[in-house]
Amino acid sequence: MSRPYVTAIVVAHDGARWLGETLRALVNQSRRPDRVAGVDNGSRDGSADLLAQAFGRGNLISLPRSTGFGESVAEVLAKLPPAGSDEWIWLLHDDCAPDRRALEALLTAAAQDPKAAVLGPKLLDWLDRRRLLEVGVTVGRTGRRETGLEPREFDQGQHDGTHDVLSVSTAGMLIRRDVWEQVGGLDPFFPLFRDDLDLCWRVRNAGHKVLNVTFAVAWHAEAAARRRRRITVSGDHPRRLDRRNAIFVVMANLPFGAMLWTLLRNVLGSAFRTALFVVSKQPANALDEMVAMASVLLHPFRLLRARRARRHGRKKGYIRIKRLMTPRGAAWRRLTDMVQSFLAGEAPVDSTGRHHHATPSTEDEYEVVPADTGAVKRFLSRPGAVLMLALTAVALVAERSLLGGERLGGGALVPVTGGAGDLWAFYTEGFHDIGLGSNAWAPPYVAVLAALSTLAFGKTWLAVSVLLLGSVPLAGTTAYLATRHVIPAVPARAWAAGTYALLPVATGAVAAGRLGTAVVFVLVPLYASLGTVLLSGERRRARRAAWALGLLLAVGTAFAPLVYPLFTVLGVLAAVAFRGVVTSMAISLAVPLVLLFPWLAGLATSPGRILLEAGLHDPALVDAALAPESLLALSPGGPGLPPFWVTAGLVAAALAALLMRRRRMIVAVGWGITLYGMLAAILVSRVTVEGARAWPGVPLAFAGTGLVVLVGLTAHRLAELRAGGGLRWLGAMAVAAVAFSTPLLAAGYWVATGVRGPLVGDAPDVLPVLAAARTTHGERTLVIKGSSFTVLHGRTPLIGESELPIASEARTRLGTAVEGLVGGRGGDAATLGRLGVGMVAVAPPVSAELARTLDSQPSLARMSLSEAGGLWRLAEPVVRVPAQPVSALHTPWLWTQAALVLVIAVLAAPGRRESGPETVETPPAAAARVAVKVAGGR
Repeated sequence: MSRPYVTAIVVAHDGARWLGETLRALVNQSRRPDRVAGVDNGSRDGSADLLAQAFGRGNLISLPRSTGFGESVAEVLAKLPPAGSDEWIWLLHDDCAPDRRALEALLTAAAQDPKAAVLGPKLLDWLDRRRLLEVGVTVGRTGRRETGLEPREFDQGQHDGTHDVLSVSTAGMLIRRDVWEQVGGLDPFFPLFRDDLDLCWRVRNAGHKVLNVTFAVAWHAEAAARRRRRITVSGDHPRRLDRRNAIFVVMANLPFGAMLWTLLRNVLGSAFRTALFVVSKQPANALDEMVAMASVLLHPFRLLRARRARRHGRKKGYIRIKRLMTPRGAAWRRLTDMVQSFLAGEAPVDSTGRHHHATPSTEDEYEVVPADTGAVKRFLSRPGAVLMLALTAVALVAERSLLGGERLGGGALVPVTGGAGDLWAFYTEGFHDIGLGSNAWAPPYVAVLAALSTLAFGKTWLAVSVLLLGSVPLAGTTAYLATRHVIPAVPARAWAAGTYALLPVATGAVAAGRLGTAVVFVLVPLYASLGTVLLSGERRRARRAAWALGLLLAVGTAFAPLVYPLFTVLGVLAAVAFRGVVTSMAISLAVPLVLLFPWLAGLATSPGRILLEAGLHDPALVDAALAPESLLALSPGGPGLPPFWVTAGLVAAALAALLMRRRRMIVAVGWGITLYGMLAAILVSRVTVEGARAWPGVPLAFAGTGLVVLVGLTAHRLAELRAGGGLRWLGAMAVAAVAFSTPLLAAGYWVATGVRGPLVGDAPDVLPVLAAARTTHGERTLVIKGSSFTVLHGRTPLIGESELPIASEARTRLGTAVEGLVGGRGGDAATLGRLGVGMVAVAPPVSAELARTLDSQPSLARMSLSEAGGLWRLAEPVVRVPAQPVSALHTPWLWTQAALVLVIAVLAAPGRRESGPETVETPPAAAARVAVKVAGGR
């Protein structure tokens, strides 16, 4: 019998603590490999030296740290020519030590079964050498990994033998080289986790066998899965990466019909597991489950390409593989076990199927703790998480008067009523039978709120509360995440995020119920972050960032149209300074125009409405004129704002940055954006639209972003000045104290005073209950409150309905009739009847004079009068207002709009990071480079 030719490949990545034993086990094999090669993926712990000592420098390949296992093996095989038709490849991890007779046992089993193309050993735990890890692996249709073993099961020979299995691990895998080349090897899309399952599945589709040989033994540390070393091949968390790859492998390899059923099961199962993780206080597991599922759903073209590459032999192979997969009832039993564990007070395990029960026996090993405890510890150990929790606590205490009420409303916010279905109906209908009736396009932010309300189980009040009352912690979170590549120091990032979140714009928006400003305030840091990516010069990342920026810019414009012209000016300046970003910037500016086209076209007829935001426009909510010190303190005026001295520290720190000799370009750009925002705020605050002054909160959010980033980028200079000692040390400490006073004073003042403004948590219903009960179909109710009035149609208005434009002729006729009714002139009630008004309600308090005036009208009959208000009914016949025809353009454009949003979301979704040499540029250097280009330098 001819002797098989074996090429052994060892791949190492920061595995020096295990690699020595792995190499000794390889050298001591009873049947030695004929050729060996080592790959080091940018190790920093001496792994490369160990491989060079064992194999020689000529047999060692060095690759970047971002290289995956499959890419490493492919790189070796590309440089090693085939040694014949009977060549085998033996794959070893740096943390996998085979038994002395492991290779001999694998080759013996291969000789006994000519159809065997992939063979794997029995894997035991590295520390507890009696514990079984794998004797072959299978998978369910939900992607859960199954070993068929009990937790902490000891090896007593109960699984011994050679078994036909679905998959074996790449740790110790022996595979024929011709089969490897036939199926294309390991897919580079899977840098870690489930690459072995995908390879074995394709091998079986090609008509070969996959065997687990328990007489071949290897000890495996599972360092990556147990988080015993840092994973640099992917930016995802190991559990999240494992879950994503599991879903992707199953959906890529199943036939089309089974794939569709699997897709539905995974979506519903992921939603259920996410909810279970949330209520069982496992936020990390819940986040991993959501992100993993979304990563697959948002890249349909990537899945389509993978399925096309695996189409050969998929149906025939599935018939053979189906018997090796997890039985159908197992998934339901696991789901039942999860629910029972939760009801019993135990935390449900994650869905990766891996065991995390190992306990270290030496001091140099990291302790592996249960998933729930470890997730909480890791979550609380992150500065960003601590910042978010702190801001959430501050917001909850400050907003204590708004919590627990029946209805959030007041100020610019219409009392929140209805559910997601009501908002969808309002957004999609062609004619809006509210007020005096309107066939105008509904505000596009209604669709955003409807989508969020759908995700919030149909609760509109929950979605609005999260956006408005949670705008401070949300803004802090987005600011912290957006500056991770801009501000290098973590303390400076945390300070910048906390300061930004507590700016007067945020607290003023909450107090006045300005939902539009609150949403934009959360999005502005993301605009800045994506804009920086556009200027980075990396074409592929810039193009994805352009689509994402356009989509988010459309959302912000829907809530506050002023966002678009403010950003357009900055975008045009950036395109002039960076000619290479013209296309990306054009995409970003074109997306909002396309998505919001019909509504924006309506704004063109009344340009002043661009300065208004979502909600009501009450003149009492805006100061008549902003004082200079208010603008300097980034205070837009109105209720709920802190005094000047709260934010004086931020301005003082920004002024101190002008004295620095270095980073002058950064200081100039930061102050330029700040002054641009302040100038826009001055212009906006002096314009009157529809009887009310525009609120300059959005421009001041841009100005605040410039100041905060400016101070954050120059914070490291304080450490240099402190190291110099003397007066410099005193000056650095003074500036640091002044800067840190801003978030502390803002949080303390907000907590102490609470939300002081017209926004309340228990807003009264605008429409009296009696009027809602007595209103017949087609009749409307006129509600008079002070000097203003509105017309309702059988219910309290939904968010967005009060902003629909009304025909000027009908509005003029109604206004004249109301003036005559209140003034005591006769005949005006008949005008109300012709406009479809059947009742007149007066909001409390009802003056005695007004009550006598309405009682004196012969065409009005009083129905009720109390401290809760008054209600009169028209004795005249009321004209039923017929429904208007739907525009022919309305429904088709809604479907087009939904399709465009889906396509843009797919284009904007981040893809897998390309592997290759790492070129890391420090954030200060990148910011300085951008600043120099903006300033015109080279």
